[in-house]
Amino acid sequence: MNSRTYYDVLGVSRDATVEEITTAKNALAKVYHPDANVHKDIDTTAFMQEILEAYRVLSDPEKRKAYNQEIFGETTRVFKTFTLGEDDEKEESASFVLYWNTANQLHEVLGRSMRLMRRENQKKKIPERIFKRIGKSKKSDDTIRSRQITELSMKAVQCITVLRMAGIPMEYWNPDAMNWVLVRWGQKQSIDYHILFNRYDTYIEETKSGSEKIRIRNQNRQFHNNLKKLLSYALES
Repeated sequence: MNSRTYYDVLGVSRDATVEEITTAKNALAKVYHPDANVHKDIDTTAFMQEILEAYRVLSDPEKRKAYNQEIFGETTRVFKTFTLGEDDEKEESASFVLYWNTANQLHEVLGRSMRLMRRENQKKKIPERIFKRIGKSKKSDDTIRSRQITELSMKAVQCITVLRMAGIPMEYWNPDAMNWVLVRWGQKQSIDYHILFNRYDTYIEETKSGSEKIRIRNQNRQFHNNLKKLLSYALES
């Protein structure tokens, strides 16, 4: 059996659904695409080709069946068609792609939340009579927005739980760190990604200018402040 299978390339289990395979492929493609690395000291062309070939085979039921038979000697295998449960999440936990996606989802949730909260603050300054003129209720509008922000805060908590259970400190939840580790982890998926985060610190210290380091620290500080604001909003609601 080959030491590195298509499942290893995408960082998914052999029972992964087509949706999970597609998600993993899209996540890796964002980081490994040659255009995204043209100014970096790393050639990702070979990795990108490997990712696309793995996806081409595993996303096609017949090709996947033939591949499993050739590599694993399987004649039949029932693939998952359900949402990951607690036991399945444990099986998938070794894939850094899961945590990369989770960090991205957290940033998306936080961005949407901050936009809604800014809109809420702006609406508070508008008199009730203005809403009545356009046939709307200010209170009803505030309630809907508040519910949306609360729902987003719950999603944020779910993401935070996954990242903390993975032992990834909050200072590494930013896209720069997660992308850097994903590229290195993809080159050698047997390595402990916690080690890669330590190497990321060395990379920043040795390659970034003083102004770039300040920018990264400010971005992290803003992220932490926004996250704290979102979670505080949920507690107060």
